[in-house]
Amino acid sequence: MSTQARGLNNFISDLRNAKSKEEESNRVEVELAKIRKKFNPGDAKLAADGSNPSLSSYQRKKYVWKLVYIHVLGYDVDFGHAEVLALVRSKKYNEKSVGYVALSLLLRGSDPVMGTIVSTMKKDLTTAPLVSGKKKKGAVKNDAVQCLTLCSLANISGLELIQAMHVEVQHVLVSKNSTEQVKKKSALCLLRLTRTSPNLFSGREFAPHIGELLQDKHLGVLTSLMSLLNGLASQHATDYESLIPHVVHILSLLVMKKQCAREYLYYKTPSPWLQIKLLKFLQQYPNAVEGHDIGMDASGYVSQLINVVSKILMETDVSESINKSNADHAVLFESVNLIVAWGTTCPVTMREGAMKLLGKFISVREPNIRYLGLMTMSKLAQIEGSVEGAKKHQATVLVSLKDADIS
Repeated sequence: MSTQARGLNNFISDLRNAKSKEEESNRVEVELAKIRKKFNPGDAKLAADGSNPSLSSYQRKKYVWKLVYIHVLGYDVDFGHAEVLALVRSKKYNEKSVGYVALSLLLRGSDPVMGTIVSTMKKDLTTAPLVSGKKKKGAVKNDAVQCLTLCSLANISGLELIQAMHVEVQHVLVSKNSTEQVKKKSALCLLRLTRTSPNLFSGREFAPHIGELLQDKHLGVLTSLMSLLNGLASQHATDYESLIPHVVHILSLLVMKKQCAREYLYYKTPSPWLQIKLLKFLQQYPNAVEGHDIGMDASGYVSQLINVVSKILMETDVSESINKSNADHAVLFESVNLIVAWGTTCPVTMREGAMKLLGKFISVREPNIRYLGLMTMSKLAQIEGSVEGAKKHQATVLVSLKDADIS
């Protein structure tokens, strides 16, 4: 730790070296009294926002860090909010970063003082300063402050803060000027806000914007965006049904064409996390294939989706690498869950293929794969016309009943 934080380092060492809980509590109480006196000395004039202008940048950061550490240990910290907000308002990144961390931990959206910081958060969120860089364009966007704001907003939440900030979060998400990092964080932040306030905006109006974002080539952005889309669709599925072709197209690129940046390959499997999120979204639309021509020569997203799921069923196998097997099987079981969601609208040959494949997995020695296989097979067997296929594996299931309970 830097020598500039020696006071903080010593305080943490004192607490770690405490021989009893009582000794630790006494040390914390002494430190809280000291910090309270520094923040409000009594003989000094406070600023309009309630902060102590006589504190140096180092002192303010040090004392706020101490409050954060005390809070993390489980002690109540009910003062110092003015100093935290002063750090957030600072134009220096090293002060603003401390302020936003403390803001996320020490304050809540319902606190009265939060109303005084909304304008600063909006400015930090919508303004990304340019800094000199080595790229040909001469400057790059410094999105660090935007990311700080989004993380804090997601952690603080609060209905009043959500109402005041959700429009800016949407604008940052759909803006073509936002960096990939900001898009990822804004998607996850918006997911957090919609979980707190489900009817935050109109899904039918927002769906076209998500459709444009789904054309992004960055798999990290798409992964975060699918987390948001799954959350939104679970609340208002019909509003986002028009996005099924976009989702199928992305899934087809990953499964059929193996189009994936090297950093998103996981044991040669193209972004399995994104594949799982795409399949989970499609499971929310059990009637997606009903009434469509699903012949192998047919055009359109339905035929494309059938081909993708068929390839996953046919090519997934047990690998020598446990990590690869886990990733591949996670995608496989979500594909079977999609078939289960389709029910009787799914082609019979595909249901039979899925049942045959599950029969293979319930015979392996790995207990986790057997468990998932049995659970998925029980769901598949409930579909009309699938019982006979399940009966072929009845002997294997009965043998599994004799296994010892390793738990």
